[in-house]
Amino acid sequence: MTDNTDRNIISLLNEPSSAESAAEALFKKYYSDVCYAVYRIIPDVARSEDIAQEVFLEIWRKKDTLNIKTSVKAYLKRAGVNKALNYIRANKVKFEDDDSYEMQTLSIRDHSSDIEAQDLQNIVDEAIESLPPKCRTVFSLSRFEELSYKEIAEKLDISVKTVENQIGKALKILRLAVEAYK
Repeated sequence: MTDNTDRNIISLLNEPSSAESAAEALFKKYYSDVCYAVYRIIPDVARSEDIAQEVFLEIWRKKDTLNIKTSVKAYLKRAGVNKALNYIRANKVKFEDDDSYEMQTLSIRDHSSDIEAQDLQNIVDEAIESLPPKCRTVFSLSRFEELSYKEIAEKLDISVKTVENQIGKALKILRLAVEAYK
């Protein structure tokens, strides 16, 4: 299926007569991708599957107001990563109840790292959103959908050289944003 078909599936989620079949199609197509994205953060198969299912449940709950601006695959993978990070944060709270000074110190250090990582992620996300539309599309296809430069060129009907230039431009903008963070 193409991204255009994915957008059709998303729009069919809003129609009561086709919502279930659209949700099922989305689940079948991207469940394993979401599981893998979560598994990279939480290397526990059962927990990864549970979190991936939560992502699709959330899509179902929000089907009437869903507004995906990136590729559907990238959106679902990012949702899985966010849910995995939220799961990790929620479980760290349990450790903070421990009276052990050592555990509290570790938790504070980890929390500080989480905040820094989230701040950096926000900066990267904002930088990606600030990219010119064509540049953002090329970058998203490369980094989030993991397409080769040749595949991107064919999909967007542009030259491979244009893809290379757009990726270079995007990386330069992202580097500047990250340097400003330091």
